[in-house]
Amino acid sequence: MKKTILSAVAIVLSAGISMAEGYQINSLSAKQIGMGHTGVALKLGAENMYFNPAGMAFMDKTLDLSGSFTGIVPTATATVDGKDYETDNGMSTPISVNAAFSIYPSLKGGISFYTPYGSAINWTDNWPGAVLSQNVSLKVFTIQPTLAWAITDKISIGAGMMVSWGGVDLNKGLVPAATADKAIGALKDLGMLPEATPGFGNTAPASVNLKGSSEIAVGFNVGVMYNIDRRWTVGASFRSKMGMRVKSGDAYVRYANTVAQSILGESLDLINEANFKSEMPCPWVLSLGVSYKPVDRLTLALDARLTGWKAYKTLNIEFLNEQLAGYNQYITKNYSNSWCFSFGAEYAITGRMDLRAGLMVDTSPVDRNYYNPETPGMTKIEPTVGFSFRPLPSLSIDLGFMYVAGVGMDGATCEYADLLGLMMPAKLTPAIAGALMQQGVPAETAAQMAQAKVAGYGFEPSGKFKADYRLHAFIPSIGISYSF
Repeated sequence: MKKTILSAVAIVLSAGISMAEGYQINSLSAKQIGMGHTGVALKLGAENMYFNPAGMAFMDKTLDLSGSFTGIVPTATATVDGKDYETDNGMSTPISVNAAFSIYPSLKGGISFYTPYGSAINWTDNWPGAVLSQNVSLKVFTIQPTLAWAITDKISIGAGMMVSWGGVDLNKGLVPAATADKAIGALKDLGMLPEATPGFGNTAPASVNLKGSSEIAVGFNVGVMYNIDRRWTVGASFRSKMGMRVKSGDAYVRYANTVAQSILGESLDLINEANFKSEMPCPWVLSLGVSYKPVDRLTLALDARLTGWKAYKTLNIEFLNEQLAGYNQYITKNYSNSWCFSFGAEYAITGRMDLRAGLMVDTSPVDRNYYNPETPGMTKIEPTVGFSFRPLPSLSIDLGFMYVAGVGMDGATCEYADLLGLMMPAKLTPAIAGALMQQGVPAETAAQMAQAKVAGYGFEPSGKFKADYRLHAFIPSIGISYSF
C-alpha cells in the first residue's frame, strides 16, 4: 500500500515541475512587442542584451536605460462532454529592466534583469480535470551582465552570463470525485459507512499543494551582428540551456470535508512527508534575424527562433529518503524542438512618434499523447501593434499590445493515476473476505467471492481525461527609456 501511495505522489509531483512549456515569455520589451517581438538584427541599445547582445556594441549613447512592464491576461477553455470550462486567471506581470553604458567607442557594457519564463493558470478547484491541474504559478528570474564589442563598423559580437532562479506553486486534485463517490457507494453497501454519508458530486475530495524553489542556474547568451550595407543587417544569437533544480520540494494535503479526510486521510497524509528533488530544463534558444530599411523612415525585421524543447524527454523525480529510492519516477514527456517566426515593421511618423505592427507564429513542442491542461500548449498566432512618443529627445514612452490566438487542440487526452482506484480493492477485498469467513464460508471461497464483488464496483488504477482546448490572451505593455 505504501508503494502505491508513493508512486502516486511522484506522478502528482511531476505536474508541479513539468509546466514550463507555454510559459516562455515573448513579451520582454514594450517597444519590440509592437514589432512582433523582433530584435535579433536590430540596434536596440540596452534592450539588445536579451534579443542579441552583439547589437549593443553599435549603441551611440553614453548611457541607455530602459524598462518594460507587461500584463498577460490569458483565458483557456476546455470542452468536456459538451460543456465548456473556463480558467479564472489573474494578470501575470513579466518585467524587463536594462542598463547599458559606453566603456570605449567600440566596447559597451550593461546589465539586464528579466523574466524569461513565468505565468499562471487557474482552472479552479472543482472542474472535471482537477485531478490533473487546479492552478499553477511559475516564476523564473534572470540577471544578465553583458559585454559587446564592435570589431569594425560592420561586425560586432556580444556575450552575457545568465544567472537564473525561480519557483513553482501548484495545486491539483489527488482523487477524482467520481471515484470517491464510487468508493462511498461501496462502503455504504458493505455497511462500512452510514447511509446518510453524502457524495462529492463535482467537488474534488482531496488536493495537494506543491511548492519548490530552484537553485541558482548559470548559462550564457551570445550573439553576432553584421551590417551588410546601410539598409541590410543580419544577426544571430544563442541562449544556452539551463537546468532549474528543485532541491527539496514540499507537499501539503487539504480535504474537501471531514468525510474525505476520514476515508482518505490515513493514506494521503503520507504525502505531507514526501519531500522530493527534480530538475526542469530551461532549453537552449537559437535565434536568426534580418532587418531592412527600404526608406529611412521604415524598418522591417524578420526573426526565426528555434527552442530546444527536445531536451525535455523525461521528468525524473527522486525522493530524498534513500529508503524510498525504489519508488523514484522517470516520466516520459517527449517534447520536440519548436520554431517561432516573427515579423515586424516600424515607421517614424515624425521625429517624435513611431508606429509599429507585427505578427508572431509560435509553434507548440507538446506531444498530443502527453497533453495536460496545466500546460495548454498549442500553436499560437499573435498579431501586435505599438506606438512610441518622445516628449524629449532623450526620453521615450513606449506602448505595445499583443493578442494571442491559439489554434486549438481537439480530442487531446492525458492519462492519470487514480489513487483511490488503486487503493480501494486492496482495502475492500480482505474486509469482505473476513466477513464471509465469519459466516462460515471457507477461506479460499471467501477470497474468490470477495475479489468478484470488488471487481463489480469497477475501480480502475488509472483514468484518461479527454477535452477540446482553446486559448487566447491579451498582452498590453508599457515601457520607458532614457538615454544621453
